[in-house]
Amino acid sequence: MQWLKRVIKGAVSGSKWNLPALRLSIPAKRGMHFSEEVFINSAPPRSVMPTDVNPLLQLFNSHKEGPGIWKWMHYFDIYHRHFSKFVGRDVHIMEIGIYSGGSLQMWKDYFGNNCRVYGIDIEKACRVYESDGITVLIGDQSDRTFWKMVKESVPRVDILIDDGGHLPEHQIISLEEMLPHLSPGGVYLCEDIHGAPNYFASYVSGLAAYINSGRLSSFSANIDSLHLYPFVVVLEKCDQARTELKTEKHGTQWQPFFN
Repeated sequence: MQWLKRVIKGAVSGSKWNLPALRLSIPAKRGMHFSEEVFINSAPPRSVMPTDVNPLLQLFNSHKEGPGIWKWMHYFDIYHRHFSKFVGRDVHIMEIGIYSGGSLQMWKDYFGNNCRVYGIDIEKACRVYESDGITVLIGDQSDRTFWKMVKESVPRVDILIDDGGHLPEHQIISLEEMLPHLSPGGVYLCEDIHGAPNYFASYVSGLAAYINSGRLSSFSANIDSLHLYPFVVVLEKCDQARTELKTEKHGTQWQPFFN
């Protein structure tokens, strides 16, 4: 129980208890302790999804020359799981963080000729990666004024990938500005959420807590699901907004445990 003693010590400031910090920290630390100690009985390990069922991974593996692409290999399973429904459709994808530009063309090749790609980077030199169907916008993802301009110039975004500065506050601002702008049925994916504790991951825990709160707001009515993967968060929007959250009872015979 040393982890619990450390949490309690960290929740005391002088002679006063920081009760909100204590309430938030104890379950988080308990979960981390379980994750470090537990043995999960699992199937034999695999490195990545086989290329014969993941054309995006096949595109990456075949890319040997030209503009660079740098991705964690397990991301391709995640990408294909959440993006495959858009393949061959009229889809508008935005990626924050261009770096060496190779992923912009990879997305276009994966989704097909009806794909429109928007790349965002703070480096002006990234304009060189503009081409037919690929637009580059230069700006700071932590600048809400910049995002206002983006939303005015790009009225439709179906998929947004945040592979930008990887700073939690930048990731939060980008999500707050662009998640409401995302099309119904759209997918928001944030990459490279490293470190524990991570401030952005804690922020996402707050989103999950609200989804489970039972309160119906514009947010909970329009968010279909939230997924956590190693280093990745995915939010999927509903095709149609929920109008209620309700439970129903069907049947005629009930145990007397609850009235």
